[in-house]
Amino acid sequence: MKELALKYGCNPNQKPSRIFMEEGDLPIDVINGKPGYINFLDALNSWQLVKELKAATGLPAAASFKHVSPAGAAVGLPMSDILRKIYFVDDVQMELSPLACAYARARGADRMSSYGDFVALSDACDAATATLIKREVSDGVIAPDFTPEALEILKAKRKGTYNVIKIDPHYTPAPIERKQVFGITFEQGRNEVRLDDPKLFENIPTVNKVFTPEAKRDLVISLITLKYTQSNSVCYVKDGQAIGIGAGQQSRIHCTRLAGNKADIWWLRQHPKVMSLPFKEGIRRADRDNTIDIYISDDCDDVLAEGTWQQFFSEKPEVLTADEKRAWIAKNTQVSLGSDAFFPFGDNIERAHKSGVEYIAQAGGSVRDDHVIDTCNKYGIAMAFTGVRLFHH
Repeated sequence: MKELALKYGCNPNQKPSRIFMEEGDLPIDVINGKPGYINFLDALNSWQLVKELKAATGLPAAASFKHVSPAGAAVGLPMSDILRKIYFVDDVQMELSPLACAYARARGADRMSSYGDFVALSDACDAATATLIKREVSDGVIAPDFTPEALEILKAKRKGTYNVIKIDPHYTPAPIERKQVFGITFEQGRNEVRLDDPKLFENIPTVNKVFTPEAKRDLVISLITLKYTQSNSVCYVKDGQAIGIGAGQQSRIHCTRLAGNKADIWWLRQHPKVMSLPFKEGIRRADRDNTIDIYISDDCDDVLAEGTWQQFFSEKPEVLTADEKRAWIAKNTQVSLGSDAFFPFGDNIERAHKSGVEYIAQAGGSVRDDHVIDTCNKYGIAMAFTGVRLFHH
């Protein structure tokens, strides 16, 4: 198949719309559903991300995409009982495969942003992964293959309209890519930089020069994730998964704050008070996500006020105080942070430190690199200058 007509483009008024190949056939097969323009943008960007994560780590990988940026990305490491609970997979009876664990981690890190996502899987989708996907509000999934059991599960989702795309894992695009803006064609070489190259971590200007193997793995995951995140962007990673992604901000400090706040929320969801919230029987998953997000925030009264809490809880929970939140966040450690370009000032490091960052990889090259280095040294953070910028637009 050389081209595929679409219902419309980014918006319903943008017609006609299609995807097509100038040479050869499309490397994808729509097995189920009718993916749209934005679905395909998410699918093809997310597929590249998980393919690179798998190549770099040797582990199955998954990504959760929304509006052409990842809400989550992860590799298939086992999950603790705490993670299984906060990702709402603790009730699944079947054994979770490494791919299913990768998906649960990618989908669970920022559940608010992942609502209505497009999923990418590095490996053939199995029944366990499909079972987890079916439970969530999602637009579709792209993978190199699907087992018959997985396909049966996915085809039953959204009354049979769930988008399922199979991609040729051996497809390699041309080295030159083009796109049009306002009738003008832009052309550039594809960004083929290898982010698992050990040389990226050789220029370490900080006093602390020690990166654990786990930290290097997490920094590689961060950089690969940033390669497919709308710039400016930063990404916090811990234990093989993104825990906070800040995308598309004009100021880097706002990226760092946004991603740091998401990392803090991920960590706060593991607080005993949050994990023991007495939800009413039958409350929907999305409503539970929204309620947790508000409960953790400064607007907790919106779900704890008299006459309101009864909608969500069987009994009124205690407030998670500001002091309790600060004390809990301070316990988060061993977090890695990547940036798609240099940090211009040390304020980014100050904010990152508050969310447990101990390892950083960034391009370097700011006129204030000395200030950034000094701030890292202040907290004993190990930082590498990769010399690689990863803008994505």
